[in-house]
Amino acid sequence: MYIPKYFKVTNVDEIWDFVQKNSFATIVTTEQVKPIATHLPLVLKKKGDDYYLTGHMAYGNPQWRTFETCEDVLVMFQGPHAYISSSWYSHENVPTWNYQAIHMYGKASILEKDELIEELTGMLNKYEQNRENPVLWDKLSPELLENQLKGIVGFKIKVAEIQAAYKLSQNRNETDYINIINNLQNEGNPNSKQMAGLMGKRLKNQI
Repeated sequence: MYIPKYFKVTNVDEIWDFVQKNSFATIVTTEQVKPIATHLPLVLKKKGDDYYLTGHMAYGNPQWRTFETCEDVLVMFQGPHAYISSSWYSHENVPTWNYQAIHMYGKASILEKDELIEELTGMLNKYEQNRENPVLWDKLSPELLENQLKGIVGFKIKVAEIQAAYKLSQNRNETDYINIINNLQNEGNPNSKQMAGLMGKRLKNQI
C-alpha cells in the first residue's frame, strides 16, 4: 500500500486497537493470477512474538482452496472515511478523501477441528458477551454445532508484514485542520462525524 510519510502508522498498540474495533475485513488471494476476495470478520491474536489472524468461511467458498498455493494472503481492514472538500481550505487546492486502512500480509493455513472450535468459541464470546441474552458456544446444541461445522472451513494467517495508513489531514496547517473538523461535523453522515472525532482527538493529543 502506498503510504506517504505523513500518514504512516507504526505503533503496534494503536494498530492492535484499530483491528479489534474494525474487525470486518477483506481477504484477498489469487488463483491463476485472478484475484479472489471474501468479506468476513477476523480475530487478531498474539502468540509469543507472533501475530495471527483467525477466521472461517463457507466450505463452498473456493477461496480457501487457494491458501496452499498462494504465497501471501492480503487482509484489509478499513475504518471511517470521508470526502474532504477543498472549499474548506484557506487557499486554492483540490479535494481529497480521508481514511484509515490497515493491510496485513501472511501465509494462510487450514485449522484442525479443535482449533476451529476454539476460534468459533472465541468469536462468539467477543461479540455476544455483553448482550442481554448471549448465544455462546456451550449454550448451543451439539447436533446444531456439528451440522454447522460441516459447512465451514477455519483458517489462520501468520502475519508477516503490517502496513497502516491514517490519512487525517496531517499535512494541513492548523487553521485548515480545524476548519475541516468543523465542516465534517456539519456533514450529517456517520462517517464524516467519526472522521471529525478522530481528527479532533489527534489535535487534542498534540496540544
